[in-house]
Amino acid sequence: MKSFPTLLAIACAFLTSNLLAKTDTFAQGRQLLSASEFQVLSPRQRVAPENQMLTERLEQLLPQLMAEAGLDMWLVVNREYAEDPVYFTLVPQPTFAARRTTMLLFSRKADGSLEKLSVNRYPLGAPYESAWSGGDLAAQWQALAAEIVKRSPKQIGINVSEHWPVADGLTSGLHQQLLKVLPAEYQPRLVSAEKLVIRWFEQRTASELQLYPQVVGLARGVIAEAFSNKVITPGVTTTDDVVWYIRERFEQLDLPVWFTPSVSLQRAGTSCQADSPFCGSSGIIQRGDALHTDVGICYLKLCTDTQEMAYVLKNGESDVPAGLKQALATGNRWQDLLTNEFRAGRTGNEVLAATHKAAAKAKINHSTYTHALGFVGHAPGPTIGMWDNQGPTAVQGDWPVYANTAYAIEGNIKQVVPEWQNQLIQIKLEQSAYFDGKQVIYLAGRQTQWHLIR
Repeated sequence: MKSFPTLLAIACAFLTSNLLAKTDTFAQGRQLLSASEFQVLSPRQRVAPENQMLTERLEQLLPQLMAEAGLDMWLVVNREYAEDPVYFTLVPQPTFAARRTTMLLFSRKADGSLEKLSVNRYPLGAPYESAWSGGDLAAQWQALAAEIVKRSPKQIGINVSEHWPVADGLTSGLHQQLLKVLPAEYQPRLVSAEKLVIRWFEQRTASELQLYPQVVGLARGVIAEAFSNKVITPGVTTTDDVVWYIRERFEQLDLPVWFTPSVSLQRAGTSCQADSPFCGSSGIIQRGDALHTDVGICYLKLCTDTQEMAYVLKNGESDVPAGLKQALATGNRWQDLLTNEFRAGRTGNEVLAATHKAAAKAKINHSTYTHALGFVGHAPGPTIGMWDNQGPTAVQGDWPVYANTAYAIEGNIKQVVPEWQNQLIQIKLEQSAYFDGKQVIYLAGRQTQWHLIR
C-alpha cells in the first residue's frame, strides 16, 4: 500500500487537473475488477492495527477534542448488552461487550495530556490504567465517584443528547445512579458530551486515511465482481441472486455488511417519473437493462457506503448507448458540483443550498443526500440533504464541515435517454471520500464508466 503522503499527492494531482474535459473524462475515475485485487487481513491480524490506531487516537486526538469541547473530564458508563454506541470505538480489541458494568474515565491534565482510566470488574489493559477492579457494584460506583472528586473537574461530559443517537448512550438508570453517588456540588458540573462524541466519531486520523482506500476498494471490488458475467447470466439471473452473491462474497472475505445490499433494474418501457424519489424494480435481468446496487461494509473499524451502475449489453451491442453514457457523465458533473461546495466551517445546509444553486444553473435534475462516514455507516456529522427533504435539515444540517472527515457522496440525477424513447433514467451514485480541508478526495476513485455485462 502506498504511504498516506503519496496517496494524498496522487489525489491532489487528480483534483488540480480539469474536472471536466471536452471528452467528458472526470477526475479520480477508477475501474476495479475484483476484490481479489486487495489483501484482507484475518481477524487475528486485524487486532494489532486496530489497537495501534486506537492508541494514537486516545493519545493524540482525544485531548485535542476534549479541549475543543471545553471538557475537563469525560465519562463513558455502560452495561453489558446495553453498550453505549461510542464504547466499541474506545476499547482495545478483542472486545465483545461491556462486561457487567464498565466505566471509562478520561481526565485532561494541566500539561494537556490525558489520563485514561477504567473502573471495571475486569481490567481492560493498555491503553487504560485500572483505577479499580473487583466484584461489588456498589463499591465500583463509589470508586468512580472518588476518582472524579480526586481530580475536581469543572466540566464533566456525559453521553446524553436530544438529537444525536450516538451521543445519547448513557441510560436513564445509570444516569440516576451517577447522580446518587456524586457529591451534590459535582452534579451541576455534569454536561452533555454531545460535541465531543460527534467530533470523535467524525474525525479521521492520518493512520486511518492510509487504510481507508483498502476498505473502500474491497467494497468496490465486490461490486465489480457482482456486475459481471461471472455472476450474471442475462435472462436467467435475478436481482435477488446478485444481492445474495454480494452478501455471501463479503461473508467469504469475513467483512461484515452494515446493511443488506440492494440491487435493482431499470429498462426501456418501464416508466421513471420526474417526481419519483427512486426508480427501479426487481426481477430477472434482461439484455438492455441498467442495474444499480447499494453496498456498505465495515473493516478495520471503518465503514463504506457505495452505489454504482451497470449495463447489460444487447446482442449486437459492443458498448453502452450514448444516452446512458451521457446520463452517467451528468451524474459525475453533479458530484463535482457538490464536492466543489465543501468548505471548512460551512454547514451541511449551506453546502446543500450552494449545490442546488449550481445544479440549477447547469440544468441538472438532481437529489442530494450526502452523509458522514467513519466508525458507522450513517455517521454523525453534517447532513447534506435527505432523500425525502431537499431543504434544510434542522440540527444535523446545521453541523459544520471539518477538515479530515469522511463522507458518502450520495445522490442521484434523472435524465432523458434518446435510445429509450426519451424515457427518464435515474443514475444513483454514491462514493466514499474524505475532505482534507481544501478538497474532496475519493478514497478508492469513483465510477466514471459503466460496468458492462456482455
